[in-house]
Amino acid sequence: MMMDTRLSNWLLDSDPALRWQVERDLLGIDEDTWKTTRAKVPTEGFGRELLSHQDADGQWAGGAYFPSDFRGEAAQPWTATTWALNQLRDWGAPASALEGTAAKLASIRWEYDDLPYWGGEVDVCINAMTLSNGLWLGADVDAIVDWFLDHQLDDGGWNCEWVEGSTVASYHSTLNALIGLLDYQVRTGDVERVAAARARGEEYLLRRELFRRLSTGEPFYDRAFSLAHPRRAYYNVLAAADYFRAADCFRAAAEGTGPDPRMAAAIEIIRSQRQDDGTWLQGHRLDGDVWFHIDVPRGEPSKWVTLQATRVLEWWDSA
Repeated sequence: MMMDTRLSNWLLDSDPALRWQVERDLLGIDEDTWKTTRAKVPTEGFGRELLSHQDADGQWAGGAYFPSDFRGEAAQPWTATTWALNQLRDWGAPASALEGTAAKLASIRWEYDDLPYWGGEVDVCINAMTLSNGLWLGADVDAIVDWFLDHQLDDGGWNCEWVEGSTVASYHSTLNALIGLLDYQVRTGDVERVAAARARGEEYLLRRELFRRLSTGEPFYDRAFSLAHPRRAYYNVLAAADYFRAADCFRAAAEGTGPDPRMAAAIEIIRSQRQDDGTWLQGHRLDGDVWFHIDVPRGEPSKWVTLQATRVLEWWDSA
């Protein structure tokens, strides 16, 4: 699909963290060009700014998941180590830009039960992030894969509240687990170890058309259709669809698969939010401290959401 020049210029007028993805995923620009843009992530803009806040011990804000001075009296902050690593990885920063970080974090402990950082903890979403971040930085996180296989629920999904006795899956937890396990397959090439678990997790979401309760058919969550960036650990249909796009691209060379038709209603909900000028609006902005905002406030045209929604629709429509 040919993109309108005005729209493509608007998307390209952005931080390298976003621009290289526009070049690669939407415009089909040659690999040397988008890789050159991607190489600027740690030295310019968002990447450079976030790296400047890293502590000498490898952490951000003095904590693994929460800042060291957080006492729970306000909204969840997004400034501590795990959130910073998530962003840098998503932006395409090379592991070399964080040389020595993996070793430093090996001596850091989680706020929960003083557990070692690269061993993960009891929360599904935290462990999914730690798996992806560890794979990226070269830490030994292999045991977290076994943890996911051991903690998959009977309905095929995962739930961070399993530790409180929950036996049914959560959309939020299941999507994050799937993202981490897909990252494991992509980075290691180990298909057999997690393929069945991922298939069961995907089926959990697909049976529900990415947003429905099985019991009523109604949306499970009031923000399921709010296309927000950054979403942090929270679910929305665009994040789920973008996961299935990435998973299909991973499988396509070997299996020749395509989109599952059970996603159709969710895709049309995403499509319905496209504005006349080809942009998508920011769905909402999460409360909580940040080092700096990387996207616009609620209701304004969002380059990040537009990137994600456009590539999902191009993938879907091309099939």
